Amino acid sequence: MTDKHTPKTTTKACSRRSFLKTAGKALPAVPLLSMQTEAGFLERFFQKNFKELSTREKDQIVKRLEQEYEKEYGKKFTVGAEPALKGVQFAYALDLSRCIGCRKCVYGCVTENNLSIDPQIHWIRVLEMDEEEGVNLHNATPYYNHKKVPAEGKAYMPVQCQHCRNAPCTKVCPVQATWLDDDGIVVIDYDWCIGCRYCIAACPYGARHFNWAKPKPKREGINTNTHYLGNRPRMKGVVEKCTFCVQRTRKGKYPACVEACPVGARKFGNLLDPESEVSYILKHKRVFILKEELNTQPKFYYFYG
Repeated sequence: MTDKHTPKTTTKACSRRSFLKTAGKALPAVPLLSMQTEAGFLERFFQKNFKELSTREKDQIVKRLEQEYEKEYGKKFTVGAEPALKGVQFAYALDLSRCIGCRKCVYGCVTENNLSIDPQIHWIRVLEMDEEEGVNLHNATPYYNHKKVPAEGKAYMPVQCQHCRNAPCTKVCPVQATWLDDDGIVVIDYDWCIGCRYCIAACPYGARHFNWAKPKPKREGINTNTHYLGNRPRMKGVVEKCTFCVQRTRKGKYPACVEACPVGARKFGNLLDPESEVSYILKHKRVFILKEELNTQPKFYYFYG
């Protein structure tokens, strides 16, 4: 028999998110020891924002994550924490005259970035429009199914995170879990995200996605070469989006979608390098950006070759 004033214990794992929501209400009823039922919870809960971590702290966190992922997936993981490259401003350019709507970029992204297939999440959406109307997003749809693409009379426009210089999503985050990094990539610290979804409401491009359930990537083909701010396995209750394949681009590689495109419609490079392909396109092509009137200043440019 227990006294009615004796706090009840629970074996339910307490996440940082739920802890913050219940702070100041019933904390005495949640014994600290019960929090340890989730592996590494205490370390994760008291972990600082990624931007504030020392090199030693990052190494410790990376090691813990690699061990957790190996235990869960049965494969040896590498979790990188490479910082933003100096003298680099990554940018994207997309030739709409070449895009055929094959969606190979979509599924190249799914494989590279360990996107969930149940429930299904895509960081890239390819919009189909009537060719005669030009870029008319009001009548565009990502839900098309043709035996052969491009379909007659149709044009295509892929849309993903625009990695804005003046990103509204980063401004509304109450805990600074997302920010514009020095190399122009808008990143998310998944362990710091509290799942409020303010950033989703603020993004005018529909680029952010919330994990209502635990993501389930393809286990047999999971990509074990990951980055802390990129394609490492995510959890339920956090927001995710395109990261310009930070695990690749900070090592001098192209994003997976660029390599997957069979017609060479996708271009990627450093805006600060006058010899880069992106710089050449901005100098010699007539480019446009999505929703220019919002002053988000995207680093994702569209053009007709």
